[in-house]
Amino acid sequence: MREILFGYGIFAMYYVIAINTIYLTIILFSFNKVSSILKGTLYSKYQSLSGSKNVPPISVLVPAFNEELTIIENVRSLLALHYPKYEVIVVNDGSSDKTVEVITKEFNLKYFAPSSIEKKVETAEVRGIYYNPNYPNLYVVDKENGGKADSLNAGINLSNYPLIASIDADSLLEKDALIRMARKYMENPEQNVAIGGNVRIANGCKIENGVVKDVNLPKKLLPMLQTVEYMKAFLGGRIGWSKVNGLIIVSGAFGVFRKDYVVEVGGYRGGYPGEDMNIIIKLHRHMLDNKLPYKVEFVPDAVCWTQAPDSFKILGSQRKRWGRGNLKNMIDEGRHMFMRPRYKIMGLLTIPYNIIFETLSPYFRITGLLALIGYTMMDMTGWKILLAFSLVNIAYGTLLGLGSLLIEEIAFQRFPKVRDFFKMLGYTVLMFFGYRQLGILWRFLGQIDYFRKNNTWGTMTRTSWNAEDNKSA
Repeated sequence: MREILFGYGIFAMYYVIAINTIYLTIILFSFNKVSSILKGTLYSKYQSLSGSKNVPPISVLVPAFNEELTIIENVRSLLALHYPKYEVIVVNDGSSDKTVEVITKEFNLKYFAPSSIEKKVETAEVRGIYYNPNYPNLYVVDKENGGKADSLNAGINLSNYPLIASIDADSLLEKDALIRMARKYMENPEQNVAIGGNVRIANGCKIENGVVKDVNLPKKLLPMLQTVEYMKAFLGGRIGWSKVNGLIIVSGAFGVFRKDYVVEVGGYRGGYPGEDMNIIIKLHRHMLDNKLPYKVEFVPDAVCWTQAPDSFKILGSQRKRWGRGNLKNMIDEGRHMFMRPRYKIMGLLTIPYNIIFETLSPYFRITGLLALIGYTMMDMTGWKILLAFSLVNIAYGTLLGLGSLLIEEIAFQRFPKVRDFFKMLGYTVLMFFGYRQLGILWRFLGQIDYFRKNNTWGTMTRTSWNAEDNKSA
């Protein structure tokens, strides 16, 4: 028994080393690509595109469920974007609060019957459309509850333009975010089927009229940990994955898509979380099945600011939901592409990586740690192995976190204060003492919920943008 526990513990340690080595490789790809991104930003004239007639029009879709505290600031920020021609379509998904009332009152919107909507994809029943000619590019769709994916599909049905953008109702776009995405799309409009933006944590920032006026780090523990976590995921991860066209997810908080291809793959999948990953996997598969050249890109300087959960209950609910969505996507879509050469990078690298090092990670990490603890309890000299395992994990993780911080400081500098860099570095180390372990546990519990067919959305409570933690220090 002792030898079995020891052997499995060693396997778990090498498993963690393998994960972090892959992370390190991806972050090196990110460093390689960020230099070209920086040059493109410095020398491009994307600002002039905001007045150009050549920029493709875009429909911005905003699914909203019980968003009365954040929806007005969100819509204001979207109406103030620097973009020549676009429309904002807010889709109320059967909210039980006053989401419809507050937005119709704020913009004096009037009710219209939904008789003329063409159903490109099936959705729950639409109860009405609200519109005011004084805000010619703003529409509100009121529909029966059907989930976030169903709301996005309803927005697609009403949309008038060839590009669609998905924006969370608790998020705010920087004024030039959409034009930066358009610049990337216009580099290769035939092949760019999906483009992801960068999501940053707004807790602690000063918000005025839907605009981030003063960027500050969060004051609370959990949003601060999520700040460095998001930075590692987006700057250290997605830049690198996009370089090899292996990006598996475009965040539901901010992404741009070619509408024709989204409709061709049947729209967003309803009934389960993880619709943002699902649509990207379906697009990859569709393009590769039909031997069509394509790219899924990531634009790190196109920034969306979002609220991060600030309580363990809400954060745990979110992460369990992500765990269910990931497992569902691997079962429904990933297994068809796994290790199949016809799916190129997706089939031979991205999907295998996701299954082995993301979906199955909680099982290997938890059982590996238990094996090492069991060995330690049976043989007191085993504490050295356990200590080595922990130190290697922390050292690797800190190195990767530092890499993401360096990308931030070199290319984007959203946090210019010197003390902010050291604060983020400190939290990069701190997250290995409990936070990472909780994340693994939440993902595991989310997968248990999947097998129990528990598909509730979970606890999610919005906070007004004027709440204390969103104000400048």
